[in-house]
Amino acid sequence: MPEKKIIAVVGATGAQGGGLARAILADTDSEFAVRAITRDANSGKAKALEALGAEVVSADLDDLETLKKAFAGAYGAYCVTFYWAHFSPEKELAHAKNLAAAAKAAGLRHVIWSTLEDTRKWVPLSDDRMPTLMGKYKVPHFDAKGEADHFFADLGVPTTYLLASFFWENFIGSGPKKGPDGTLALTLPIGVAGEHLTGSEMAAAMSTAFGRTVRFNDVPPEVFRGFGFPGADDLGNMFQFYRDFEKVCNDTRDVARTRSLAPGVLSFGQWLEKNASRIPLE
Repeated sequence: MPEKKIIAVVGATGAQGGGLARAILADTDSEFAVRAITRDANSGKAKALEALGAEVVSADLDDLETLKKAFAGAYGAYCVTFYWAHFSPEKELAHAKNLAAAAKAAGLRHVIWSTLEDTRKWVPLSDDRMPTLMGKYKVPHFDAKGEADHFFADLGVPTTYLLASFFWENFIGSGPKKGPDGTLALTLPIGVAGEHLTGSEMAAAMSTAFGRTVRFNDVPPEVFRGFGFPGADDLGNMFQFYRDFEKVCNDTRDVARTRSLAPGVLSFGQWLEKNASRIPLE
């Protein structure tokens, strides 16, 4: 039996990397093996992946040499950065640069880089329809990833640039909130991609899954920007970008093509059937 090709999965204990790692491990006919890359190889999630058959390797995105060692001998890699852990576009750029350099040094045959649009291509810094944040970004957690694309291209790393969308799993961390009248409310400025659902359609699906009414609160991005939690201004700008450039976002995230590549992808309703009990109802 030929030796399996190693896919080094960055952030293997996180949402994106973890989903990929488990999917590869669950496919017994796959020609690929998983090398789970994480900062803490002794964490419970890392041990769980190891029990499923993954090779677990410790590496730090701040340390290029650890990444080079982690990628050595691999066929390919899934590369992702973690903006919400530090809220720093500059750190995002530094991490992406290290990932690209490590991939080049290891001679990887294929890299998937989890990126997003650089929104400044559509909303330049001089455009006051959307506030400029941190002096040089419109949507920092988008713009830094999009800007970092060139690191992979400049080094000639064979790369697929993957643009994901709103994750259903976001609701597990923060579900609908209970209003003064006791009714649950989903508060977002706009419709979101995924299934190309509107906020009202998502609220209706939640109502069915929870067996109780979930109302959709449609708030403008400028209101969302003022909610005051860390990153609210960034996310408010993101929702405005989704709204003002809906065709750009939705055309890039082609649902039909996604399903042709991954027929098992869940609709929002199917995902809720499996996960509604994990969503906090406040």
